[in-house]
Amino acid sequence: MRILLQDLGYAIRLFRRAPGFTTVAVLTLALGIGANTTLFSVLNGVLLNPLPHPRSEQLVAVYGSTPGVDRGPVVYLNFLDWRRDSRTFSSMAIYRNQDYNLTGTAEAERLAGYMVSAGFFSTLGVQPTLGRTFRFDDDQLGARPMVILGGGLWGRKFGSSPDVIGKALILNGVSYTVVGVVPASFTFYGHDRDVYTPIGQWNDPSFRDRRISVSAHAVGRLRPGITLSQAQAEMDVVARNLAAAFPVADKETGIKLVSLREDIVGNVRPFLMVLLAAVGFLLLIACANVANLLLARSIGRAREFAVRAALGAGHGLVLRQMITETALLACLGGTLGLLLTSLGLQAVGKTLPGTLPRVEEVSLNGRVLLFMLAVSVLAAMLSGLAPALQGPRVNLVQILKESGRGSGAHHRMQRPFVAIEIALALVLLIGAGLMLRSLRALWRVNPGYNPSHAITFNLSIPATPGTTSAETRARLRRLDDQLSAIPGVLAVSVTLGSRPMIHDSSLPFWIEGRPKPANENEMPQAMFYLVEGGFEPAMGITLQRGRFVTPQDNENAPVVIDIDDAFARTYFQQENPIGKRVHLQQFQVQAEIVGVVGHIKQWGPGGDPKSAIEAQFFYPFMQLPEKLMPMVANGVAVVLRAEGDPATMMGLVRKAIEQHDSQEVIYSVQTLESVMDGSLAARRITMLLLGVFAALALVLACVGIYGVISFVVGQRTHEIGVRMALGAQPRDVVWLVVGEGVRTALIGVAAGSALLWD
Repeated sequence: MRILLQDLGYAIRLFRRAPGFTTVAVLTLALGIGANTTLFSVLNGVLLNPLPHPRSEQLVAVYGSTPGVDRGPVVYLNFLDWRRDSRTFSSMAIYRNQDYNLTGTAEAERLAGYMVSAGFFSTLGVQPTLGRTFRFDDDQLGARPMVILGGGLWGRKFGSSPDVIGKALILNGVSYTVVGVVPASFTFYGHDRDVYTPIGQWNDPSFRDRRISVSAHAVGRLRPGITLSQAQAEMDVVARNLAAAFPVADKETGIKLVSLREDIVGNVRPFLMVLLAAVGFLLLIACANVANLLLARSIGRAREFAVRAALGAGHGLVLRQMITETALLACLGGTLGLLLTSLGLQAVGKTLPGTLPRVEEVSLNGRVLLFMLAVSVLAAMLSGLAPALQGPRVNLVQILKESGRGSGAHHRMQRPFVAIEIALALVLLIGAGLMLRSLRALWRVNPGYNPSHAITFNLSIPATPGTTSAETRARLRRLDDQLSAIPGVLAVSVTLGSRPMIHDSSLPFWIEGRPKPANENEMPQAMFYLVEGGFEPAMGITLQRGRFVTPQDNENAPVVIDIDDAFARTYFQQENPIGKRVHLQQFQVQAEIVGVVGHIKQWGPGGDPKSAIEAQFFYPFMQLPEKLMPMVANGVAVVLRAEGDPATMMGLVRKAIEQHDSQEVIYSVQTLESVMDGSLAARRITMLLLGVFAALALVLACVGIYGVISFVVGQRTHEIGVRMALGAQPRDVVWLVVGEGVRTALIGVAAGSALLWD
C-alpha cells in the first residue's frame, strides 16, 4: 500500500506540472465515459429495468389479430370468452381510453380516464391508497356508477383528503360515487389517469357487438411457471374454438400475446442500439487519443526512464508507475464523466418525453454506476496499455547519448491509433450524413395536406340525456358559425374518426354492382374521416376530380362521400369512380362518390405500416345515422385554418366556445406542423445525436493527427536542419511534415470505408 501511495503521489505531482496534458486527457476520457454512461442509463431504464409492477415478467399484452393486422383492438365479448376459457392466465383485464368532462364544480375540467374491467388493478398488482378497487358485481350493466381516482387528481382536486370516499363526481353528465384512490405513482404505458370507471357498465350497443371493435385493449398475468409460448399455444386453441362457434364474427380472428415490457418498449430498441454503438465508437476514439497523448508524453520522459533503469529500477517498477498514472487519469475522467452523465440525463428528461417510452424511469442507480466503473477500467486499459508496454522499453545507452530523443518506435505506434480514430470518426460522420439525407427526403414528402397555418383540438360537449339528433346538429352548426366568425379564420370543420398521425378509424364496405362478400370479415376496409364542408380547405387537401363535401350535404340530402386516390386506384383502376355507390356496412347506408382527393399519409412522411389500411374516404358529419349522432358528438375534434399563426388565435377560439357553452372543454391543442414534427422526432433526435458524436469524434481525430505531426517535427528537427542545410526548399519540408498526417488520414479513411462497405 505504501508503494502504491508513493506511485500515486508521484503521478499527481507529474500531472500538476503538466496541466495542459492533464486537462486534455481527463476531458477526453470524461467525454467518452460520460456519453457511454448516459446512453447506458437510458438503455437500462428503457430496456433492462423490469416494469414498475410486481412480478412484471408475468404481464402480457393481449391483442386481437386479423389478416394484415397483427396487434389489433379487442372485442369485449371475445375478451369475456378469453378470460373464461384460459387456464394459463391467473387474471385478465380489458381497458379503454375514455376522457370525461368534470362538471358541477366552479370550472369545468377535462379528465383523462380509463374504462377498466374488474381485475384490472389486481392484474397489475396495484393496491389502492384509499378505499377499494372494482369488484366483479360493479362491472355489470345496471350497477351503480362508481369511479376510482388517480392519486394526482386526488391531491390536486381534493387535497388528498380521506373524506373523498363516497363523494359524487359528475362525469359526462352522470353522477359517479368515489370508491377508491390509486397511488399517484401508478402509470400504465407511461401514462397516469385522473379517473377509472367500470367498463362493463358502458351501455353502448356496439360495445357488445362481436363484429365491432371499440378500441379496447387487454392485459393479462400468466400463472407462475407458464411461458409466453405455452400461453400463446393455448390462446390459439381458444381462438379456433371461437371461430367455430361464431363463424361470421370471429372468422380469421386470432389472439396475439406480447410481453408487456416488449409492447411498451416497441421499436425503440434499434434506435438505442445505434446510439450505443455511436458512443462506443466515441469511447474508442477517446481512448486512442489518450493513448497517443501518453505515447507522445513518454518520449519526453525517455531520459527519466533511462535514469531509473540506470539506478536499478526494473521494468516492472516503471510499468507499475505508468499503470498508476493511467488509472488516475481514468479515475479523474470517470468522476467528471459522472457529472456529464448527470447533465446528460437532465437533457434526456427534457427532450425525449413522448419520443422515448419509459423515459421517466431513466436514472442513475447501482447498475449504472457499476457500468461507469467498468467503462472507466476499460478506458484505462485501452488508453494505457500500449504506452505502458512501450514506455519503459528504452535503449539506455542510446537515450543517454541523445539527451532524451526517442526512437521511431513510438511514432510507429502512434500512427495506427490515429488511423483508428479517423476510421471510426468517418463511420459516425457518414452515418450522421445518411440520417440527415433521409430526414431531408422525408421533409420533402407530400403528406397529402398542408400543415402550415392549421391547428386541431378536441372539444368535449357535455352529454345531456335525451338530446335528439336534430338538437345535436343545430348545436354543431352554431359552433361552426361562431368559430367561422372569428377574424382571421379561413376554414373550420368539426371532425371525428381519423386525423393524420393522431387517431385512425376504419369501416368495412362493399361496392354496388359487385358481388357482396358473404360476411363482414371478408369485406375490404377503408379508413374514414367524419367531416364537415370546411374540412378539405381547413386541412389543405387537394381535389383531383369531382367536388368536396359541402355544407349542403346535410341530413336531408342524399348520402355522399369523397374518396382518396388510393381508394380509386385500388378498387376502380381505370374506371371513373364519380357517381359509383358504396355500401358502408356499419352505418347501414349507401353513399354516392362525388369527389376524389389526394391521399393523406395518415402515419406521417415516413410511410404507413405494412399492415395499415391505405384506402380512405370522407363522410359528411351531418349525414351520420340518427342513432350515432348524439353519441359521437359528445367528444369531437376541430380543424381550423387561419391567416396567421393559428396558435395565437386560440384565445379567441376559447372565448367563442365559452360564449357557445361554458361547460364545453377544449383540450389536446396541437398545430398540424407540431404533429408533423412529432412524427419525425425520433429520427431528428437520432440525427442530432449522431451529428454531435461525429463532430466530437472528428475533433478528437484532428487532435490525434496534430499529436502525430507534432511528434514527427520534434523527432526530426535535426534531420530537417540537415535537409535545409543541403538545399531543401521550405515547401519540401512542409510536405515532409504534412505528408505524414495525410498518409495517416488516408489509411484511416480506407479503414473506415472498409467498415462501411461491410
